[in-house]
Amino acid sequence: MNVKAVDARAKGIERCPECGSTNVIRSYDRGELTCMDCGLVIAERLIDQGPEWRAFTPEEREKRDRVGPPLSTTSVEGISPTVIQWPTRGATGHKLTPQRVFEVARWRRWQIRSRIQTSQDRNIQQATNHLERIAFKLNLPQNVKEEALKIYKAAIKAGLVRGRSIESVMAASIYAACRILKIPRTLDEIANCTKAGRKDVARCYRLLLRHVGLTIPIADPVDFVPRIVSSLGLSGVLQRKALEIVQQARKAGLTAGKDPAGLAAAAVYIASLLTGERKTQKEIARAAQVTEVTVRNRYKELIRRLKIPATS
Repeated sequence: MNVKAVDARAKGIERCPECGSTNVIRSYDRGELTCMDCGLVIAERLIDQGPEWRAFTPEEREKRDRVGPPLSTTSVEGISPTVIQWPTRGATGHKLTPQRVFEVARWRRWQIRSRIQTSQDRNIQQATNHLERIAFKLNLPQNVKEEALKIYKAAIKAGLVRGRSIESVMAASIYAACRILKIPRTLDEIANCTKAGRKDVARCYRLLLRHVGLTIPIADPVDFVPRIVSSLGLSGVLQRKALEIVQQARKAGLTAGKDPAGLAAAAVYIASLLTGERKTQKEIARAAQVTEVTVRNRYKELIRRLKIPATS
């Protein structure tokens, strides 16, 4: 049993509340603080704040000790994330002299140059900047960013980035990562965060599919329904009804070849009519990032083919 004696006074415990003893031990196996005289469990669910490794000599402790944040796949391998900021004030808070500012600026310049050695590292660093900017605008999770950077590095190895916009290839990688991880983001949303435009991003996406060998699952309207409902502040009852409509449309073969966001928007619109939580087609189209015409066409098709008694 991994136990060790603790000083009760150091832990803020004067004595055992039952028998008054200070003979207290901590068990990290059970996560308990126990009185050894009367057996009372004084505290439970304790967390071991120490390292997960063990060391029996100072040499072992020095070798196994480590500091710093965990490694992230969104950073270039072998490059320190530390950057010397632009000099303004010293450690004491006083303004630096012009000579000192010039000297620290020179340190900063050489530190930036030493961080990135090869052209591929510089390329990945620029792509990472675009990745962070687009991910921030679209509120993408960390796993999407890691998957997108992995796809982008594969594109570099395949020679797809040479002669093309880094931003466009990264945007296409982000869209591919969203499709793989089933994060509901449309190509238009991602392209709106770039300067290149939708056509260039779509072209790069097709190149990734052709040369990188990605396995992209078919976009499912079910993934878009919760996002639209949450954006409009609608109820869970409406969301469940919209998902049922999407399932009925899939069984009837109405989802093939249709924009999943538009189909999900139409299902949410029909569910809003059936549940009484009415929203206009314009509001739903804005939340789904599609046009009102798309919502209207999908709505008419669904109520006709599924025989749903809903009126606008």
